Amino acid sequence: MGFNPEKPYNNLPLLPPKTEIETKATLKKAISANRALAELKGLGETIPNQAILVNSIILQEAKASSEIENIVTTHDALFRAFSAKTGQVDSATKEVLRYREALWEGFSSLRKRPFLTTNLFIQIVQTIRANNAGIRNTPGTKIANAATGEVVFTPPEGENIIRDKLKNLEEYIHSQDDVDPLIKLAIIHYQFETIHPFADGNGRTGRILNILYLTQKDLLDLPVLYLSKYIIDRKTDYYRLLRGVTEHEAWEKWILYMLDAVEQTALHTRDKIMAIRHLLAETLEFAKEKLTTRIYSKDLIEILFHQPYTKAQFLVDAGLVKRQAAADYLKKLEGIGVLSLNKVGKENLYLNKKLYDILSK
Repeated sequence: MGFNPEKPYNNLPLLPPKTEIETKATLKKAISANRALAELKGLGETIPNQAILVNSIILQEAKASSEIENIVTTHDALFRAFSAKTGQVDSATKEVLRYREALWEGFSSLRKRPFLTTNLFIQIVQTIRANNAGIRNTPGTKIANAATGEVVFTPPEGENIIRDKLKNLEEYIHSQDDVDPLIKLAIIHYQFETIHPFADGNGRTGRILNILYLTQKDLLDLPVLYLSKYIIDRKTDYYRLLRGVTEHEAWEKWILYMLDAVEQTALHTRDKIMAIRHLLAETLEFAKEKLTTRIYSKDLIEILFHQPYTKAQFLVDAGLVKRQAAADYLKKLEGIGVLSLNKVGKENLYLNKKLYDILSK
């Protein structure tokens, strides 16, 4: 029976695919993608305080992943919301912050129990959506072309069918085979997006699974691969190639796309980390030259790199200084141009402008 976009795709083939997936082209591409990822992993280990990476890169990923779903916020709104006590956060920014929370929760769950399961997928989507969403159990979900309204795909229907497909996906993720994990990642991502298990939030959940899978396979120590940027830049190809697998079993082109996404993203993230590391060293030297020993302490300067905005409370929470001294130190750092003051309500937030510029590029 041929594929019909108007009918639920209940005969989505189970994994593993019957077609040859480790072709000459995919294996060759997997080598360079693995190399770029290994370099990123190694570089992450050289950052003195990994919270720097986790906060900043994960917020980037959250912003880009949400943007694919047309949830748009600015870097500034995002970083401020992440640092300020204000309750006035717009709904798009809240959604992006929930994505970050979902990624972080998923990563923590995986550390306790190293399995990617249907229950974990549900936990992730519930955090993203801030509701009790479960597996889709009502008919009528269709994927349409936003411009023309034409239905391009109808995902599987019926909770039992969806759960069976997810069970097969779980088994495939954890099967002991010798398929390159990055090639497997492309297959897992296709299958999850095609099962489309939830009424909403599938894309974001699927993109979180990509990163969690890489940490589960020990290809990354921390969930700091910023994959969504690549997809935004090549969104049309992403949907076209997904459909190519569904309609023509065109696995090779899809796998090559995903391998290139991993490789380019790893290189991009590596450059960002190197720029952050360089700026941290430069800032430390500059503060040492301009200020007294206590203010240029390494621990204090590192806090300015956890996220672009800092406030006195962050220094107090880190156990570095009392509140009055913290406010005084931040003022002095503003005085030499390392930080700039922004008032949000009654709070003083200090922006590390150069870090913000690196992250916003």
